[in-house]
Amino acid sequence: MAIVEVTVIPVGTGTTSLSSYVADMQRILDKTGSAIHYQLTPMSTIIEGDLSVLLDVVRQLHESPFSGGAQRVCTSIKIDDRRDLPSSMEQKMRSVAAKLQR
Repeated sequence: MAIVEVTVIPVGTGTTSLSSYVADMQRILDKTGSAIHYQLTPMSTIIEGDLSVLLDVVRQLHESPFSGGAQRVCTSIKIDDRRDLPSSMEQKMRSVAAKLQR
């Protein structure tokens, strides 16, 4: 299972508020059902699942602000694709907590 951190920044929107764009992108994530697991953070969204599904979801997220009137969109992604052992957002957090003895 891959983990992707994605940040989508609409440019040319006429406002500094981006929450309506974030809400639109969250609706896209909600529609994926159980194909992915995601977590919204204040600065990005983290999604996990099959890499091919995640890349399709990232494409949809990137396209979304154009539908909302953005004239330009800058998208950054980071991919953690570990194949030697099972990996997930939850597992990564448990690993750090164990090292902190929490």
